[in-house]
Amino acid sequence: MPVEEPHRVQCRLDELLAERGLTVTALAERIGVTVVNISVLKNQRAKAVRFSTLTALCDALECQPGDLFAVVTPECT
Repeated sequence: MPVEEPHRVQCRLDELLAERGLTVTALAERIGVTVVNISVLKNQRAKAVRFSTLTALCDALECQPGDLFAVVTPECT
């Protein structure tokens, strides 16, 4: 089996929460997901995000998907 390379998509949720003065708990309550799910995103452990969750995150944080995620070059990881 081939070795799976790590993805290069980084979630900027931590930065957006800080900029907006929100906690993980407050965001989770606003969008109706668990704190654990938000923490998985925030700590770069997510492997996928549902479009419904992404839409809710963008609505709650008043941002676009590109504000929330970035693809980094290999030398930046």
